[in-house]
Amino acid sequence: MVSTGVPTLDNLLGSDGYPDRSAVLVVGPPGIGKETLGYWFVRSGLIQGDYCLYVTHRPVNDILRDMRGSGIGTERVPEWIASSGSPTKCDLRDSTAISFNLKEAVHRNKGRRIRVATDVLSPLLVLNPLDSMYGYWSQLLSDLKQQDSVFFALAEDGMHPPNVLTTMEQLFDGVIEMRLYEEGLTITPLFRVKKMLGLPPIHGYFRFSVSNTGMEVTPHVR
Repeated sequence: MVSTGVPTLDNLLGSDGYPDRSAVLVVGPPGIGKETLGYWFVRSGLIQGDYCLYVTHRPVNDILRDMRGSGIGTERVPEWIASSGSPTKCDLRDSTAISFNLKEAVHRNKGRRIRVATDVLSPLLVLNPLDSMYGYWSQLLSDLKQQDSVFFALAEDGMHPPNVLTTMEQLFDGVIEMRLYEEGLTITPLFRVKKMLGLPPIHGYFRFSVSNTGMEVTPHVR
């Protein structure tokens, strides 16, 4: 098992976090905190000496600024495949190169525990046909699971037709949903584990909060 970097989420998942050699998809609307969950996952790996790779369609400086805003120091940083600010570029028009560079980086570090986080899944789904992306991600995830790795991906809810996300969710060992619940003038951010490899179903929603001191998941009581 691999720590999520969020102790209360580790406890929800059985005290140990995400399953080893797995792929986890986090789905939610923009700005809800998906990226923060990825940042804490990467931070946990850096502290433990894991090889960490962040694959992003954004500039490195933007990600670092977000990390600091989430209370994460940037003295230690992952290796990058990014649109700018990294030796290896992320070009959304060249999905083959993204996959090749990602797998090359993982192969170079195959003697270590590996954590990969990425935000490119939704942009690639917008730019490419669903059937080709299904095959693309299926092969990539299969290759990564040959290593001691955990793959963490983000998907934008509302950016795709429902059948697209449902199709992609089938490829992942774990799926986490983040959503906003509105009741009158009150908006509550909620968190649900739709599935997780090796765990029985976890029914119901949990509340979560994000601040510059960390992230916390707590039972949702109405």
